[in-house]
Amino acid sequence: MTRTILITGCSDGGLGAALATAFHKRGDRVFATARNPAKMASLTAAGIETLALDVLTDDSIKACVEQVSSLTGGSLDMLINNAGAGYSMPLMDADIEEIDKLFRLNVCTVIRTTQLLLPLLRAAAPGATVVNQTSIASVIGLPWQATYNASKAALASITGTLRLELEPFNIKVVDLRTGAVKTTFFANMGTRYDTELPKDSIYKPIEGKISKMIGGELGPEFMDVDKWAARVVSDLSKQTPPREIWRGSDATKIWLVSCLPTWLTDGFLKKMSGVDVLEQEIKKQNSIKTK
Repeated sequence: MTRTILITGCSDGGLGAALATAFHKRGDRVFATARNPAKMASLTAAGIETLALDVLTDDSIKACVEQVSSLTGGSLDMLINNAGAGYSMPLMDADIEEIDKLFRLNVCTVIRTTQLLLPLLRAAAPGATVVNQTSIASVIGLPWQATYNASKAALASITGTLRLELEPFNIKVVDLRTGAVKTTFFANMGTRYDTELPKDSIYKPIEGKISKMIGGELGPEFMDVDKWAARVVSDLSKQTPPREIWRGSDATKIWLVSCLPTWLTDGFLKKMSGVDVLEQEIKKQNSIKTK
């Protein structure tokens, strides 16, 4: 059966573009969206319908909803809320305005986009589905990425509640928890991934390691984005898709880690992020002072 699917955040090279391509290959009718349609050139060339959508602007969402409604006859089988951004910085150095922007994009726009597309989803029910891209970051407190982790944790909580609230209307809700995947995510973040710490940061002694970890240099081998997308599309094509989909490098490992007690996982996270190095440095300095 051919489904109508709208995906947010589909700029070339990202997760959204890969999903759009995989669904299109399956035979579904895909509406790939991005704030700047010019950044979806490869999708347009592949015959995928591309639409302008700035999820931060109410008028833009409403205009997109009207377009999709006219193209489909007033219904939509699946909405994939994929648009989002990252921001990494030790909490004690984080910019509050950047945190506000991050939560508005990663959390509030998902709610608003779903609200405005709800009439189309209800028209397609039973069988309509909302998919929220929350990331494996939603379940683990990895240092230096607390604000991003928190925004994804908030969205995961919202997704769980939304699943219950839309169930009476025969609309399914899926939490897509993506691990490490090779995309243009880091490059697209620009200054949000400029990891130069403030001059007076208490984390200056390990700035190099923080920068490498945030930039993905110390993480796992990233999964090919097309391989990831094919698996996710397969999951979402089941008659009853899973409530949670864990795909991407380290997704299974993080799921297992999330089930363990914090006293067991803290050591792993500190070593991965460089906190253990900072601890040793502070102990060394304190030892010198006491002599």
